Amino acid sequence: MTRLTAVWLFGIAALLTACGAVGAPIPPEDVGVTPTITRQKLQHAREEKKEEAVPAEEATQDVTEPALQGQDVELPPLRPVGTR
Repeated sequence: MTRLTAVWLFGIAALLTACGAVGAPIPPEDVGVTPTITRQKLQHAREEKKEEAVPAEEATQDVTEPALQGQDVELPPLRPVGTR
């Protein structure tokens, strides 16, 4: 085998191995919408447990802030001026 042929074979082998996916394969149970929804449900359940652990006095103090009551809240414009 000549040196040029060896270089060509090495180059082709390097390109063929570089075209594959990097890393371990991912099981199909971990991909898609269903696992994402399951994770979100678990996260919401954990957050609800944390909210239940907060004493009732602290929860009512946050809700009764005078700045948050009423409909006179200034909202940002729907279409900002001067931007594209």
